[in-house]
Amino acid sequence: MRVLVFQHIEVEHPGSFRDLMAEDGTTWDVVEWDAGQTPPDPAGYDLLMAMGGPMDVWEDGKLPWLAAEKAYIRRWVRDLDKPFLGLCLGHQLLAAATGGEVGPMAAPEVGIATVNPTPAAADDPVMRALEAPVLCLQWHGSEVKTLPADGVILAANPACPVQAARVGTKAYGFQYHVEVTPQTVPEWSAVPAYAASLAATLGPTGAQDFAAAATAALPRLTAAARAFWRAYLAAVGL
Repeated sequence: MRVLVFQHIEVEHPGSFRDLMAEDGTTWDVVEWDAGQTPPDPAGYDLLMAMGGPMDVWEDGKLPWLAAEKAYIRRWVRDLDKPFLGLCLGHQLLAAATGGEVGPMAAPEVGIATVNPTPAAADDPVMRALEAPVLCLQWHGSEVKTLPADGVILAANPACPVQAARVGTKAYGFQYHVEVTPQTVPEWSAVPAYAASLAATLGPTGAQDFAAAATAALPRLTAAARAFWRAYLAAVGL
C-alpha cells in the first residue's frame, strides 16, 4: 500500500500510525503544504491522509495553497472515490472540500477527553471496532458545523457535535487525534497558536497537566490507535 500524507506543520505527522504502516510494509510520501510543496498525481496512491495544523480552512486569502489542497481532496473523494482519512484540520478540510461548513467554536477544546458514538455509528465498521466512549486527545478551536448531504455523523460530545464523520463510503474525518505519541503534547505545546489555546483553556499550568494526563492515557490511546487503523483499512478495502 502507498499512502500520500498531507502535512501543514512539521510536528503534525502520522504519529503512531507510522509504526503501524511500517509493520505492514506500507510506504508513504509527505507533502508539506505550508512549506510550498505540491502534491503528486493521485495515480499509484491507495490512501490520502490529511493531518492537523494551526491554520483554519477558510484562510485561503492568507494561505492560497489551502484552496489548492481542498480542490485536490475534492477530486480524490468525489471524482476518484479513493479512501481518505482526515484528522483535526484534515477532518475539517474533508467537510469544506465536499460541501460542508466549518467555523470557529465558542471555546477551544483541549485535553484528554471522550467522545460518544452516535446511533449511526452502530452501522459503521470503523466505529463498531472502538471501545465506547472513545478516549482521545483534543486540541482544536474550529469545528465542522455542517456536513455535505452524504455525510454521516459518527461521534459527538458536548463540546463539538461533529467529532467523527463519514462522507460517502471511503472518506472519514475525525476531529480528535488518534495518532498520539509520547512527543505529541511537548512538541505541540511549542507551537504558538497551540500554546495560546492550551493556556486559554487549561490555565497557566495547563501544559504540565495536559502532558501528565496524556502520558497516563498513552497505553489506552496507543491500543485504540491500533484497533482504529486495522478497522479503518478493512472498512475502506485496503
